[in-house]
Amino acid sequence: MGLLSKKDTKLITDPLADNNPITIQVLGICSALAITAELKASIVMSVSVLFVLGIGNVVISLMRNIIPSKIRIIVQLVVVAALVIIVDLVLKAFAYELSKTLSVFVGLIITNCIIMGRFEAFALGNGPWKSFLDGIGNALGYGVILIIVGFFRELLGSGTLLGFKVLGDPIEKTGLYATGYENNGFMLLSPMALIVVGIIIWVQRNRNKALIEDH
Repeated sequence: MGLLSKKDTKLITDPLADNNPITIQVLGICSALAITAELKASIVMSVSVLFVLGIGNVVISLMRNIIPSKIRIIVQLVVVAALVIIVDLVLKAFAYELSKTLSVFVGLIITNCIIMGRFEAFALGNGPWKSFLDGIGNALGYGVILIIVGFFRELLGSGTLLGFKVLGDPIEKTGLYATGYENNGFMLLSPMALIVVGIIIWVQRNRNKALIEDH
């Protein structure tokens, strides 16, 4: 018998595809709009949410039997706020320039509806191990979409990936720019994130017709 049972595996794999928190549940759209103009920012935000949701789900699960129902939302906010502060301090210590770029958006992880939703829908009713897997799965599903959106927005909007020029030099007209190609500045604007996410949703639902009926 493997480390993960079939049900445990589904906790991780389902949010990556047919129950993705962004494309199916339509949660966490704000950060998809705000920070995906750069791939690096998308990756860092994805890792941050992975840490916060994975650890947060475990903490809430461990406390689920002692949290009074009337103040459970407050307790959840305190837990996620503490984890976000840790993320923010780590970024300031090891990636200060990036922390300035993300700035307020790291703090907004506190109100990310994916995190609060998983606390409410799963961690309060399940054990620490399953809650951890659920947190990791949903964070990965969220991260995959952010990284895909960030990849295309930076590539087509700036001609770079992770800051490196991959299409050539637009000033010296080398690489693809020598053929007359120009960067699409519209890709760097927030509305384009919605369009890219919309395309991903269309592709996903076209691939799996059952999703149209279920949602």
